[in-house]
Amino acid sequence: MRYLKVVGLFLAAFFSLAACSSQSPEEQMYEHMEESVSLEEDFRQQQEPLQELEQEEEEIYNQIIEMNSEEMDEIEELSSEAASIVEERKERIDTEKESIDEAKEEFDKVEPLVEELESEEAQEAANKLVDTMNNRYDAYLELHEAYQTALELDSELYEMMKKEDLTKEDLQTKVDEINESYNEVIEANEIFNEHTTNYNDEKKAFYDAADLDVNYEEAE
Repeated sequence: MRYLKVVGLFLAAFFSLAACSSQSPEEQMYEHMEESVSLEEDFRQQQEPLQELEQEEEEIYNQIIEMNSEEMDEIEELSSEAASIVEERKERIDTEKESIDEAKEEFDKVEPLVEELESEEAQEAANKLVDTMNNRYDAYLELHEAYQTALELDSELYEMMKKEDLTKEDLQTKVDEINESYNEVIEANEIFNEHTTNYNDEKKAFYDAADLDVNYEEAE
């Protein structure tokens, strides 16, 4: 048996800045950071569909393992259906990664502006924020790689299930491998979420240190 593979990701938070006409380094940094959050929109939009697909696939898997060898035609049909869901999940995490990559590229425009900050407190807060974003991005890459590996194992599982000579031992071996893989996904997810929480807190701290008049808004 497998456990449900739902993974919840924490998201970067939005801040809104009171309108002003000047373009100080602080305000330019604000614009790049909030544009970076906006570029994560596709990333945000993948989360609920991914969870729904995981649940749908899990339900099909549970149907399959309740069947016997005399229901091979239906097993093959359900296995193909589950495999197609895995492919859709692959497409969605590819979209998710493209969004994160674009957001990181935009955020990287912040770093050259840090040395232009007049306040030492703001510079210190900005450098800390840049480090945390870099750690967050690296953590996401680890998560993405772990999730891709797990999806490949899922694909292999549904191909195995179409074989009439599949043994319970071989099936259990593959299921154990999948469970171990999703444990790695969960661990990577926790690290990513921790960095995201830190990033949101440190961004707020930077805005305070830079004397930017911003309002906090939860990302949805």
